[in-house]
Amino acid sequence: MSASRIGAQIKALRMAADASAGELARTSGISASMLSRIERGLVSPSVETLERIAQGLHVPISRFFGDQARRTDFCHVRAGHGLVVDRIGAVADYRYELLGHLLSGNLFAEPYLVTLLPDAEPYVTFQHPGLKFLYFLSGEVTYRYGAKAVDVRAGDSLLFEATALHGIEAIHSQPVSYLSVVFTLRE
Repeated sequence: MSASRIGAQIKALRMAADASAGELARTSGISASMLSRIERGLVSPSVETLERIAQGLHVPISRFFGDQARRTDFCHVRAGHGLVVDRIGAVADYRYELLGHLLSGNLFAEPYLVTLLPDAEPYVTFQHPGLKFLYFLSGEVTYRYGAKAVDVRAGDSLLFEATALHGIEAIHSQPVSYLSVVFTLRE
């Protein structure tokens, strides 16, 4: 990893901590001019110096070597402007609105706002790779996960391995809507 990337990471962490260069130099026990040269990538700091800066920032030294500079995805979707997606194999009357996406890194995340339309029927045979997180916004349902069934309502959440059969077993009160986020690793 180049000195310039380490310096940029140190500067980003300092700014995130809302600390001036002078404050960080003081708490780290190094000169302000040395910190400035490190942040600009003009100096390749010693391990001891990096340890002192890490202590000044209250972070592990490993944070300086992260791959964050290349991971710059950011997605903002305004309320009501998610992409309505026709999901192949999805049951009728389950509306999926994609709320964002990330293209870099090895973790793939699919956040959806799922709304059950008035004619939606229970469906308990969803099954796919990854982890799934559900946060219920409205309605009351019985949710099945393998051999388990739990009653959930607004404010409840579920987190589970999605390789087991799962889905809504019974709808008790409508409207039903929930946030669904599926996490999978890219191959």
